[in-house]
Amino acid sequence: MRSSGLYASLLLVTFAFCFAAEQPALKDVFADQFLIGAAVNDHQMQGRAPEETALVVRQFNTITPENVLKWEAVHPQPDKYDFAAADRFVEFGEKNDMFIVGHTLVWHSQTPRWVFEDADGKPLTRDALLARLKDHIATIMGRYKGRIGGWDVVNEAVEDDGSLRKTKWLDGIGDDYIAKAFEFARQADPDAKLYYNDYNMYKLEHAKGVAKLIRSLQEKGIRVDGIGIQGHWGLDYPSMDELNAALAVFAELKVPLMITEMDITVLPSASRNRGADISQSAELRKELNPYSDGLPEEMQQKLAARYGELFKVLVQHADLFERVTFWGVQDGNSWRNNWPVRGRTDYPLLFDRQCKPKPAFDAVVKAAQERK
Repeated sequence: MRSSGLYASLLLVTFAFCFAAEQPALKDVFADQFLIGAAVNDHQMQGRAPEETALVVRQFNTITPENVLKWEAVHPQPDKYDFAAADRFVEFGEKNDMFIVGHTLVWHSQTPRWVFEDADGKPLTRDALLARLKDHIATIMGRYKGRIGGWDVVNEAVEDDGSLRKTKWLDGIGDDYIAKAFEFARQADPDAKLYYNDYNMYKLEHAKGVAKLIRSLQEKGIRVDGIGIQGHWGLDYPSMDELNAALAVFAELKVPLMITEMDITVLPSASRNRGADISQSAELRKELNPYSDGLPEEMQQKLAARYGELFKVLVQHADLFERVTFWGVQDGNSWRNNWPVRGRTDYPLLFDRQCKPKPAFDAVVKAAQERK
C-alpha cells in the first residue's frame, strides 16, 4: 500500500506530464521578458489540491502567498507567531527553484486590533508602535533571511487622489511610518528586494501620489527596489491610454515595476449594491451573477481579447517590468468570486476550474510570441 506522500508525488508527476503535453509553460514563454507568477494558498502547499500544485510548478517561476504572511495569520497574538503555513510556502518555493515574494508586512487590513493598543486597550504611543512594528518585521524577515527574495513592505498606503490613506499606522506613527517600515526591513535583510504595492494605479492621480511617495523615500536615502501595480482589472478598465500614462509616470523613477495581483473580472460592477447578499432576490442574483452556470464562449473570447491587449502593453514595456503575478491559480479559488458580493461566480484567471487553459491563456502566449 502506497503512503499518502508517495501517492501525492505520483499525482504531481502525472499532472505535470499532462500539462507539458497540452500547452507551453508561461515561465518559458516569457523567459526573456519577466518572471511569471501566481499567488498560492496553504491548501495547495499542503498538497490537498495536487492538480493545482502541479499547475503552479509547471507554469510559474515565482510565487506569492495569498494570506499566510499577513499579520493576522503569522502573528495573531502579541506573544504568538505561527509559522507553520509560511514555512510550507517558503519550502515549496525553494524546492521548485522559484523566486519567493513575501506579502505583506505593513497593511491597514488583516492586521489585528491589538497591534495598535496597549494591555489596557488604549492606543499605543508612537514609540511603542514603532517598536512593535520593528519587532514584527525583524522576526518575520529574520526567519526567512536569504530565503524570501522580495517583500511587499507597505501595501495600499495611498488614496486615489494621491494623498496618504488614513490608517491606524498613519494615526499612531505619523507620515514617516512608511519610511520607518522600509528602514526596519532593510535592517532585517539587507539583500532582500523591498517593494511598495498598491491598487488602482492606472488612475493618474493615484500613480502620481505613489511616485511622490517613492521620490520622498529616495530623497531620504531609502532604497525602494520595486513598485507593485496590483492589476485587479476588468473588461473595460483600465484603458490603454490610462495604463500607458501611469507607466510613463513610474518610468521616470527608474524603479523596476511589477504587476503583482493580476486578474480580470468578467462580472458587472456591484458598486451600487456593495455589501448586498445576492440571495436577496432572483432579479439581483441574475444581474450580479449572470454566469453561474458557466462562461459563454462570447465572454471567453472577450476575456481573451482583453488579456491579449493588456499583455501587448506589458511586453512592449518589458524593460520596465521584473515580474507579472496572477492573483490565484485557477478560477475557482479566486477572491473575485466573493467580493464585493458573496456567492458570485467569476472567471478572472487563465485557467478554469478544472485547471485547463482558457482562450485567455492562448492570447497571453500569443502576445509574448508576437513580441519576439
